[in-house]
Amino acid sequence: MKTCVLSCLVLVLGCAVATVSASEWQTNYEKALATAKAENKLVLLDFTGSDWCGPCIALKKNVFSQPKFLEYTAKHFVLVEIDYPRKAVLSDELKAQNKKLEIQYGIEEKGFPTVIVVNPDGKIMGEFTGYDGEEPADIIARLEKWRS
Repeated sequence: MKTCVLSCLVLVLGCAVATVSASEWQTNYEKALATAKAENKLVLLDFTGSDWCGPCIALKKNVFSQPKFLEYTAKHFVLVEIDYPRKAVLSDELKAQNKKLEIQYGIEEKGFPTVIVVNPDGKIMGEFTGYDGEEPADIIARLEKWRS
């Protein structure tokens, strides 16, 4: 009985942590810029194909959902997922926003995943395309250079 209760508790806590981590990411670009301006932060844009792009899925799993990354970015960035799913359904408003951002930041030429860091005025501070298995510390080091 104790094992069952303990197992259930671990499962519930695990779900709670996953929910908190997922809630760190926003989808509204304009709102993110306003938040960044108010909090003196930068905005990290993750252009992703969340349900079809292998490198995008790996980047999210291995870096963007990791506590070390989320702890660092909570202090310095507003996180925005700009998604282009094939199976999941987005609202018309979100699709229109994402299409506009795709054009604005030249994602068609760059591919997925593309990560772009902008200041609260939308000026690009740094970017990279692709994911080759970097660890959270590798991505954090890159982001830290762009904060300077």
